[in-house]
Amino acid sequence: MNALGKSLPPLASLLPFEAAARLGSFSLAAQELHITQAAISRQIRGLEENLGVQLFSRRNRAVFLTAQGIELSRVVSSALRSIGTSADELRGAPRKNQLVLLCQLCEAFYWLMPRLSGFHQRHAQIEIQVVTTTRPLTEFNGHFDVALQSTGRASGSQALAFTASDEVFPVCSPSYLAGTALPLALTDLPQHTLLHHRSSPPHLMEWDSWLGKFGLTLAQHSASQVFDNYPMMLQAAVEGHGIAMGWQRTANRLIESGALIRPCAQSVPLPEAISVFSRYQDRDRHETRALVQWLEDELRADDEAQAAKKLDADTPPLPA
Repeated sequence: MNALGKSLPPLASLLPFEAAARLGSFSLAAQELHITQAAISRQIRGLEENLGVQLFSRRNRAVFLTAQGIELSRVVSSALRSIGTSADELRGAPRKNQLVLLCQLCEAFYWLMPRLSGFHQRHAQIEIQVVTTTRPLTEFNGHFDVALQSTGRASGSQALAFTASDEVFPVCSPSYLAGTALPLALTDLPQHTLLHHRSSPPHLMEWDSWLGKFGLTLAQHSASQVFDNYPMMLQAAVEGHGIAMGWQRTANRLIESGALIRPCAQSVPLPEAISVFSRYQDRDRHETRALVQWLEDELRADDEAQAAKKLDADTPPLPA
């Protein structure tokens, strides 16, 4: 008998187990897989009998993974994700002169799209499809060739091409602070409505960590509004709802247009804020190398432009 077939548990039970382990519920797993809760219970019971261990502890209509269940969940989730990724790659194997660029929603909206025509002018023969996500690479199940995301988010086995810097500082609409003397002192911030971005897991510098760089803590009862995506928070700042955390690369055009201003003089530089990845198997494709190089050139050009602006601002005018 085939040794692998003898070792493997019932394969039909693995998808119900993964869903139940991830969702922490047999009923939610049943809804996701469009089968009955009884079918989920039957598949998991069969899996437990095959392995000779209890995978879930069932208490008061709730289910909790046991230590053995946690370990199996980790292995099964990784294996199924790898199989799904390979299947997607086979279904959507990249054709010559075509690339899929996966980008976080905020960078795609505010940074990438205003520049992408520059890539097409340099590489007219390469077609770029932009796909956006708010989740880390390890939770993206589709195909991509190159990806741009915040440094520190889970990236799995993708090849890191390079990292780039960014800078974080408060931003708001000019109308929000009309008649207020600027720049604001950091101690004045609790008097204003602070706009927050929340994600799970968190990956962007927020008010608490930003203020902590200056030895301050976030006021517990300050007025605030919370948003689940960065573009919505930034648009709320444009509309005068309060003061948001702005990232240089994504907020810069709005600042240059006058839609946003920097109310405080302080900022926090992040030397490796952005990471660009390519898939290991495609990193040597001509198209992949061209896109990675263009992204690196654009990000470096941004840095040089910002450095020149700061130099001009710090250089006193020559006497008449």
